[in-house]
Amino acid sequence: MHRTPELLMPAGSLEKLKAAILYGADAVYMGTPDLSLRTRSSMTLEDVLEGVAFARAHGKRAYLTLNLFSHNRDIEKLPEYIETIRKVAPDGVIVADPGVFHFVKTAAPELAIHISTQANVCSWLSVKFWQDLGAELVVLAREVSFEELAEIRAKCPDIKLEAFVHGAMCMTYSGRCLLSNYMAERGANQGNCANSCRWNYKLKVRLKDGTVKELELTQETRELFEFFIEEENRPGQDMLLEEDERGSYILNAKDLCLMPRLNEYLALGIDSLKVEGRNRGAYYVAVTGHAYRMAIDDWLSCPAGWRPEPYMRELATIPNRGYSLGFHEGRLSHHAHNFEDTHTLSAWEYAGTIVEVAEDAFLLAVKNRMEMGDVLEFVPHTRRAPLLLRIYKFENVRTGRVTAEEGINAGQQPVIRIPFAWFHEEDDVEQLRKDFPAYTVVRKEQALTEEAWARLALDRAAEAAELGKGAEDTYRERRLDLVEAMAAGREGAVFRTPRLGVEGCCGRGCNGCLYFWNDPRYARARELLRSKKLGVMLSEEEAQQGKEA
Repeated sequence: MHRTPELLMPAGSLEKLKAAILYGADAVYMGTPDLSLRTRSSMTLEDVLEGVAFARAHGKRAYLTLNLFSHNRDIEKLPEYIETIRKVAPDGVIVADPGVFHFVKTAAPELAIHISTQANVCSWLSVKFWQDLGAELVVLAREVSFEELAEIRAKCPDIKLEAFVHGAMCMTYSGRCLLSNYMAERGANQGNCANSCRWNYKLKVRLKDGTVKELELTQETRELFEFFIEEENRPGQDMLLEEDERGSYILNAKDLCLMPRLNEYLALGIDSLKVEGRNRGAYYVAVTGHAYRMAIDDWLSCPAGWRPEPYMRELATIPNRGYSLGFHEGRLSHHAHNFEDTHTLSAWEYAGTIVEVAEDAFLLAVKNRMEMGDVLEFVPHTRRAPLLLRIYKFENVRTGRVTAEEGINAGQQPVIRIPFAWFHEEDDVEQLRKDFPAYTVVRKEQALTEEAWARLALDRAAEAAELGKGAEDTYRERRLDLVEAMAAGREGAVFRTPRLGVEGCCGRGCNGCLYFWNDPRYARARELLRSKKLGVMLSEEEAQQGKEA
């Protein structure tokens, strides 16, 4: 009998908290901006109260973060904060500072204390130290390899262990960074990091007359120079410093994603699997939570038949910096770094959120521009396949205005009406309402530049190479493709597929897709779809077979 792990999701706001709970989280972690290591968190103490109540109503757990490294000025806030959260009675308080640990243990001994990743716990000896002091759970540092984790689990069987499986990676030791303090006067260890590691750095030279100038890399000068860094204790080991005319991201880590190795963590018996991202949006929380929920449940149901690919495809719809296994193998590979670009990127974007299920329609809050012919994907809370709908017009609920060719923008935060009648393959309206309640997120394909498509191709090649499933030569070729695309400029954003006309049809059988349901080209695909259960779409492979027949 396998131990069922907890899926722990971030909650940087009430909206994100509700999305996390509804999309499969077993627990959420949250905190107020002043003491929780996230100054951009929008949670007030009143929000925390409501959030904990929402979690409890759904049978889930809620943890509060108190994981800053305290300065004297922070201590005066602690008594009031502790008295407030005692009334909330969270399932645990996440702490990093030993002084704060002692204060909480003394002032509120009934509260369970979890040791934050900020405490940099990397060994079984440190775990036992915190266990002896009364900690209930220890969040291990991201630098802990899987081999070390297995030893810690074996030597510390009587305390709960938590490991990060997904989210942004910090270039310093589990978030203990002084770059931001020095370069932007913002305290990273108090939740106000300026992300200096992700800035774009330019190379400059000092001339003999004492003036400092930027070294302009033109087509001519680029052929004259190569730049290297040599560390004093490793003479002769020159490390290439690469830069183009826009600079270089010399400290830019890719995002952690342990989905390809999730089965190993599940088999080991880790108590809590944590996703980073309290500053990320509701779409990130919903889709990430949904992917890991399905992956965990499927492994528990059939470990031998479990494969990561379906869930990686889902995670690819979330904007990311490229995925890496981080320190899973004990050391980082060169695939874990992104020198060319720091932006999160995906071929998909957040289209909107269902804010209300009316008598005869969904009411959708628009988050990004939509155009006539866009295919919307409604991501279910529990059902496996998203529900697809090609949309042709937009009825603004607030103004009553209906638009078509001109599309609809998100600037005025419009809410549009999507009648159930448009889902002509769904004849059970009550099931439709049940499967897609309020807080359902909706996504759509987005147009990208050739440079962005090249970046995504490089990211996929890097992931495959890191997993031993792709050739290093392919990775290098994709990197050269990206360099060429960057040199060509950023103009000409295009979709993965044409948006209008028969060629724009994906062939999977979207609700409302006039091309699929009327064109002779998809006759075989329509027959194949009729053999499936109601609401189940064709896979991409089946859609391709249906078109080729």
